[in-house]
Amino acid sequence: MPRIPGQVDEAKTEAILDAAFALFSEKGAGVSMEAIARKAGVSRQTLYNRFPSRVEMARALASRRSDAISAPLRSGGDPETVLTGMARALLEKICTQDGRGSMRGVAMLSPQAPEVAHAIYDAGPAEGLRRLSVWLAEQDRKGLLAVPDPTAAAEMFAGMTLGHGHLRGILGVPQPPFDPDARARETARRFIRAFAPA
Repeated sequence: MPRIPGQVDEAKTEAILDAAFALFSEKGAGVSMEAIARKAGVSRQTLYNRFPSRVEMARALASRRSDAISAPLRSGGDPETVLTGMARALLEKICTQDGRGSMRGVAMLSPQAPEVAHAIYDAGPAEGLRRLSVWLAEQDRKGLLAVPDPTAAAEMFAGMTLGHGHLRGILGVPQPPFDPDARARETARRFIRAFAPA
């Protein structure tokens, strides 16, 4: 079926983001927009129509990751189920080989392209923390958790989940073996105990 004039082909957008993710993870800041277009199998014009700059592309990549990690917050489940799902998503996106490569790529480009690093942080990790903070405030209002400072609690949850996983990823240090499902469940249970209503 032909597209309506002006309609965006989402498959091409996803191909561009997949190509950018792979190349940024592998090569860091040195990746050209032309290389991304080639890998994605699209023209340079198509690429620039969707992402006029590397900042916009980086923001879209980080936003896509943040959406995936925070998806459990939109599930409407009980706090333990939601937090277990979010912890599992964090571990999957940050502590896997792809996640580790992505973090190294961002760390490498930060000094050369601080505006890209800021866009990534704001649309990715910072947005994830904002969403978790809003969700925690809602649980507090419902009386399901007692969270006087949702912003601080959101950061605590991310820290509890990842431990040194993100630091190992940035430094390229091997990750000790662990069971991500068990860690996600344990993190959620301990967090809920810490913030249980009196």
